[in-house]
Amino acid sequence: MSRQVRILVCWTGLLAVLIVLDRGSDPANAEARTSRPKLGKASPDDGSAGESSLPGPDSKREEIDKPATRFPSARSSGAAGKPEYPDDDDDTPVRKTDAEWKKQLTPRQYRVTRKKATEKPFAGKYARSKKQGTYRCVCCGAKLFASDTKFESGTGWPSFWAPIREESIKTAPDYSKAEERVEVQCARCDAHLGHVFDDGPRPTGLRFCINSASLKLEEKKQGAARGRE
Repeated sequence: MSRQVRILVCWTGLLAVLIVLDRGSDPANAEARTSRPKLGKASPDDGSAGESSLPGPDSKREEIDKPATRFPSARSSGAAGKPEYPDDDDDTPVRKTDAEWKKQLTPRQYRVTRKKATEKPFAGKYARSKKQGTYRCVCCGAKLFASDTKFESGTGWPSFWAPIREESIKTAPDYSKAEERVEVQCARCDAHLGHVFDDGPRPTGLRFCINSASLKLEEKKQGAARGRE
């Protein structure tokens, strides 16, 4: 190969290298190579100022800390026409020893509220009661149900479609039978009241199936009843 040819080849190679380097320094090409989608970052156009859209440890903690629903239904008893009652209950928890509960309650009341027994159907004093008033917890006196939310379910136990206040009761899973149920307890003293089911009437669709032995009816005064009529 002649000297002129070798010089031409060298210049050609050098020119090619310069072209490649020039393209690499082009800002448009450089951004196209180095930019990557930023996971978890919102675009500036959505008004989130670049905040992460992926769930982090804090968001998972928030999901865990969310309170469980009280009833086995998404329908809220508070938003469906539940009557309003004065909130004169003290929500301070009531705690007693087993011996103290046994001394305070009758044998039937003790078996139902503290040992989670169930009355026989139609055996309770309030199963067919039509009396007006407020049903309180037989253990601590907390107001639980009102007579105008009571209905005839045909089951043999007093049935209500809503509590006076959702804060007055709490629920827990019950695996004592073959089929899982939802137990209803007094939120103030943990007394066993009965169970709640999703086959009740409107407006809530709930049926609080309660043992008479766990309740004490505070009858409405006749004078107050006439004054409202």
